[in-house]
Amino acid sequence: MPIFNDTKVAFADKSDAQLRKAYWMFKMIEQPALTSLGTSVLNFTVHNNFPFVTGIVKSTLFEQFCGGETREESMKVVKQLFKRGVGSIFDYSIEGKEDEETFDAVCKEIKDIIRFSVGNPAIPFIVFKPTAFGRIDLYEAVGKGAELTSSQKEEWARVVKRFDEVCGLCHEHNKKVMVDAEETWMQDAADQLCEEMMEKYNQEKPIVWNTIQMYRTGRLKYMEENLQRAREKNYFIGYKIVRGAYMEKERARAEEKGYPDPIQPTKEASDKNYNAGIDFVTNHLDKVSAFFGTHNEISSELIMDKMKSRSLENGNPHIYFGQLYGMSDNISFYLSDKGYNVAKYLPYGPVKDVVPYLTRRARENTSVAGQTGRELGLIKKELDRRKK
Repeated sequence: MPIFNDTKVAFADKSDAQLRKAYWMFKMIEQPALTSLGTSVLNFTVHNNFPFVTGIVKSTLFEQFCGGETREESMKVVKQLFKRGVGSIFDYSIEGKEDEETFDAVCKEIKDIIRFSVGNPAIPFIVFKPTAFGRIDLYEAVGKGAELTSSQKEEWARVVKRFDEVCGLCHEHNKKVMVDAEETWMQDAADQLCEEMMEKYNQEKPIVWNTIQMYRTGRLKYMEENLQRAREKNYFIGYKIVRGAYMEKERARAEEKGYPDPIQPTKEASDKNYNAGIDFVTNHLDKVSAFFGTHNEISSELIMDKMKSRSLENGNPHIYFGQLYGMSDNISFYLSDKGYNVAKYLPYGPVKDVVPYLTRRARENTSVAGQTGRELGLIKKELDRRKK
């Protein structure tokens, strides 16, 4: 949309050299075959400690999409974003590990983030993935209502404890916490845990926020049922509303195991469902707050229009916009410039531990129609503007 085309605002903090590097990188990501091969090689070389490759990754992909290797290192980015009215959400992006020691370590890291961010409005949300606190197979078993063994029951109790410790600490320090959504086959258990945490900690305001993937079928119905529960039990709801990121994996698994495809049949259907989610939230702001995670310009403008039609101020505390760091600066900085609440996901962690996240992000970019091309077009437009 034309309102999001001001590249001078979008890239005000970027030097010509930074823009040229970003252009080169998005150009590489634009090629699906190259991305597929490159991500496989990248995971192997970084995992096996090839220092030269690690250095290249840090100065390219990592620099574009991550804040730093530590929270302290990332604060430079946090402060830079907040100068322009954009908050940061520390995303400790360690993926692919499934042992109790790692679950405890990540839980400790999340609690450290909470304490680190107390009193800092530049860090408005805490975030974690359910599978950072427990095995995906265990979530699936609990969600299906399977009979758990005694050791599985103990294991699940530890997952619940990690959730409760993080949500309780956020409640104590008045920090909002978002629980990311993942694959459908583990989501029922995660939803149930989020509902329990909301009932416990959202009595006065939305502290705990669940994530709703609108490319899924049945999510609007779920939100309506959860609203009814919230009214009956007198708690507030926080939602992060996203489209979703596991489409190919979800469809392949549904076909393999012979159950109905849980994903909307077309992109148009997903967009319609996302828009219905916008309507749902803006119709129930007495109980529901939302963080609209989207890189879609049409959705962003629709949210703005809905707010205007309801005479809501741009900085209404119940509505946030969010994008990933390193992407869609044209949306983020336009919105912040107009006084809307905006925050970017800011991944951090050791380079070799963050590579699985970075490669997943690169693959997702190639599968989102138009995303990489739009980034390239905006960067080129700004570089051309600066030459005049």
